[in-house]
Amino acid sequence: MSTLRTWYTFKLPVRFTATRLISSAHSVSVNNILACAKIPKHFCAESERIQRHSKPGNMAESTESPAVMNGSSASVGPDYCEIIVVRHGETPWNVQGKIQGHLDVELNEVGREQAVSVAERLAKEFKISVIYSSDLKRALETAQTIANRCGGLKVIEDPELRERHLGDLQGLVFREAAKVCPIAYQAFLSGKTDQDIPGGGESLDQLYRRCTSALQRIARKHIGERIVVVTHGGVIRTLYQRACPNKKPEVISTKQDF
Repeated sequence: MSTLRTWYTFKLPVRFTATRLISSAHSVSVNNILACAKIPKHFCAESERIQRHSKPGNMAESTESPAVMNGSSASVGPDYCEIIVVRHGETPWNVQGKIQGHLDVELNEVGREQAVSVAERLAKEFKISVIYSSDLKRALETAQTIANRCGGLKVIEDPELRERHLGDLQGLVFREAAKVCPIAYQAFLSGKTDQDIPGGGESLDQLYRRCTSALQRIARKHIGERIVVVTHGGVIRTLYQRACPNKKPEVISTKQDF
């Protein structure tokens, strides 16, 4: 079975393009999302000013060819940090349709195989300096697998890379959430970016500020380097939707983003 991964190349705050790559045949269907972000040095240095004066959704599509940016032979320039973003592997709760959010669930065997598959490709195609990861087990185990396959790289845990906190919905089976927690369920489905979720859950605006701030902070430390960030589907989806609000969401859609 061919493994389909979604690849994103984007330059915050002004560029974001998306293409798809088909990997070599593999027995496991890998749902991990790989993304490649190029964050310019001037953006890292001026991130606070840009964040105050920029509105999400004002990013123009890049005309730069992804083929130039996604090969191991492509060097990282001295004026930006290149970030390869990987979604964690599958967990038992993904299979069961349970909402994870900030709850700490480990990978299942399929998820571990997915992590190995991604790690092998990264080790083969890229020279990586360091790996950052959400501190949740499903992301951290994925990151450690990549680190081991890439020559024992250091993994730095960062709680700002966590999935969206989903409040009272966490731990529930999604199809039952409407009956168990109707208010939280409706808040989740509302689509309002400033709508938080009862029980301490985050709004989409809060998630966006948290994850973009984390990427900017990380990028400032690694100008001229290519690094890996292991995070969650909700984080990646939020970044993409804010960057390309007029694009169809199926490019980044997965069935297990909780």
